[in-house]
Amino acid sequence: MKRWLVGWMASLWCMGWVHAGIPVEHWTLPNGAQVYLVYSPGLPMVDVQMDFDAGSRRDPAERSGLASATALMIGKGLKARGALPALDENAVGEAWADGGALFSASASSDRMSFTLRSLTRPEVLDASMRLAARHLADPAFAADIWNRERQRWSASLRESLTKPGTVADRAWTPAVFGTHPYGQQTTPETLLAVSVADMQAFHARHILPCRAKVSVVGALSRAQVQVRVTELLAALPPGGPCAALPVVPEVTPLTQAKEMWIPFESAQAHVSMGQPGFKRNDPDFFALTVGNYVLGGGGFVSRLTEQVREKRGLSYSVYSYFSPGLHAGPFAIGLQTRPDQARQAVEVARSVLKEFVEKGPSEAELQAAKDNLNGGFALRLDSNRKLLDNLANIAWHQLPLDYLDTWTQKVQALTVQDITQAFARKVQPDRQVTVVVGGAP
Repeated sequence: MKRWLVGWMASLWCMGWVHAGIPVEHWTLPNGAQVYLVYSPGLPMVDVQMDFDAGSRRDPAERSGLASATALMIGKGLKARGALPALDENAVGEAWADGGALFSASASSDRMSFTLRSLTRPEVLDASMRLAARHLADPAFAADIWNRERQRWSASLRESLTKPGTVADRAWTPAVFGTHPYGQQTTPETLLAVSVADMQAFHARHILPCRAKVSVVGALSRAQVQVRVTELLAALPPGGPCAALPVVPEVTPLTQAKEMWIPFESAQAHVSMGQPGFKRNDPDFFALTVGNYVLGGGGFVSRLTEQVREKRGLSYSVYSYFSPGLHAGPFAIGLQTRPDQARQAVEVARSVLKEFVEKGPSEAELQAAKDNLNGGFALRLDSNRKLLDNLANIAWHQLPLDYLDTWTQKVQALTVQDITQAFARKVQPDRQVTVVVGGAP
């Protein structure tokens, strides 16, 4: 009961704090790392996320999976440094468990991220920071562990091809993005080409203080954060101006429609439709986000659900989404239906999209979308973990520091014309990739 009351009181404090504004501090350390801080004293904890331009967009095509493999192996053991002994993966796990802290490493399309959660009690935080710093600087990259993980990963990839959803995605993604890194596919063959030396070189080239964007949410002051982040990055090569990484080209827009109907023995046909969308820093972001809620992102109140599910019973679920990144991420419509209904479902979805791009939402639909998105906005920030995700988003995409404070105002200011014009600029219904997996040839 005591824990419940403490959590309830903290949530009330957090909700009031959200509405009062979220001050974001930003500065650059002497080693070149950029730091973003939200001071959150409600709980004696700190959450840290360190992002580096080391996502899969940096993978060579013939070694697709290199970034994810590097992130995976960073948690699988540490090499010795000075008086500190080497730790195998079991010892690493026990060290984190004994300290009561959490650490993880992962790679997405654009970035490699390291997250740390710890209590701010000095003895706990000291140990957590030292161990996290070793993960950043001293991963072991043991060859025998990589061979084991590669075999496991390859087996998982082969098994996934028995699922129609995976087959659809692996056909749709390269058809949309072509030779751009967003369209690259990790396979057992590309993993076989990834060596320990490749991971070591990738780590050395990308994981540097001058490339770090560090987001911190918790009960630490700016002065304390300055010291702690410096400690986290201290074992990496010295700071200074970073050599520029190779420029990744932008996504090439589609010039024509494309359809693929892939036979597959399954009870349901999986349908994926879409095209390249837009970059995260695009000024149309808010108009497209709100418009997509009306089109297919609002669940049972969306246009696609009304026309595909409610009126025709063609699918239990149908959705649309934008996933913007450093480059134009995907705009997609997805659904599952009986194979004999797939053609009709595709035509209905296309018709709904075409009408929405031409006319936009109604005033009533727009107001309902605003009410839902703005009404639920506080739930995006009701924990330090969620707040950290938003802060890291601000840091990574160089959004204004008052982005969270002005979010609801920008949504509320949108008009039907704003959304219609934004969709007309970004979405081309006659130049979509459609993949249907399921049914007879």
